[in-house]
Amino acid sequence: MRTFELTYPHSMVLNELPETVTAIGFFDGIHKGHQKVIQTAVREAKERGMESAVITFHPHPSVVLKKDVQHVKYLTPIREKQEILQKLEVDRLYIIQFNQELASLTPQVFVDHFLKGLHIKHMVAGFDFSYGHKGKGNMQTIQEHAAGAFTVTQVDKVVIDGEKVSSTKIRNLLEAGDMDEAARLLGRPLSVTGFVVKGEQRGRTIGYPTANIAVSDETLLPKVGVYAVKVLYKNEVYEGMASLGFKPTFTDQLVEPVLEVNIFDYNNDLYEEELRVQWYTFIREEKKFSGVEELVSEIAEDEKKVRKYFNS
Repeated sequence: MRTFELTYPHSMVLNELPETVTAIGFFDGIHKGHQKVIQTAVREAKERGMESAVITFHPHPSVVLKKDVQHVKYLTPIREKQEILQKLEVDRLYIIQFNQELASLTPQVFVDHFLKGLHIKHMVAGFDFSYGHKGKGNMQTIQEHAAGAFTVTQVDKVVIDGEKVSSTKIRNLLEAGDMDEAARLLGRPLSVTGFVVKGEQRGRTIGYPTANIAVSDETLLPKVGVYAVKVLYKNEVYEGMASLGFKPTFTDQLVEPVLEVNIFDYNNDLYEEELRVQWYTFIREEKKFSGVEELVSEIAEDEKKVRKYFNS
């Protein structure tokens, strides 16, 4: 998959671009609803003998349009979004920078520049896709703005158990620690990637060494607590348990939660290595213990529960 980062106005030359079938949307999470849009475009592209493409945006529009929003955490930061799209067999990815200039474009100028101008011959989008200044362009106006330059497929909402699959719904599930339901809507476990950094190495002294993982501040994490996780490292998959929290037994100074993972049956040094953590199920809330002995006893119970979860 080839990736192109574009700003308005872009400098792509129309007659140097392949004709594509393109899915368009923000696609945070690339959940089952998004997958239906993207897979529709990939399938249509293969049937037409064209390349498939995805147009997405960065940063989230709310960072630009809402004065009170300075920063957004994503279900799928850009790198992970790229990896998932690659697995979905997308040929080309266009990442359009969302800024005030882009937000000010009329719907017609947006279509002319970013759809007709990128040699799109068929566009696929969800029923609620909007474009142009104040979102005045939508799936009811797109044919008019296309003016015959490309055709359009509208994908209806994906409903599971009577409820629309959405990024907002998944965010709410993560806030509640409901990883099982979040995974059902995503079509995969939530995963985050980060590098192992030096911690206090307290875990080694109590028999539970942990990898302290620093994740990007753009990554959305679930609620604080203890979880059953799998860790992907160098094409190997390991089971383990993760603690996401403020370590109240030892300190009251932390302002951001720390992610520590105890990888079962693994003892090698992982310092400065990159790990991917897949979140499977919530085990318990974070607690403040009276001391190390009580903490170790609880961790042993956590380990039993996590091993039982994976064995079942």
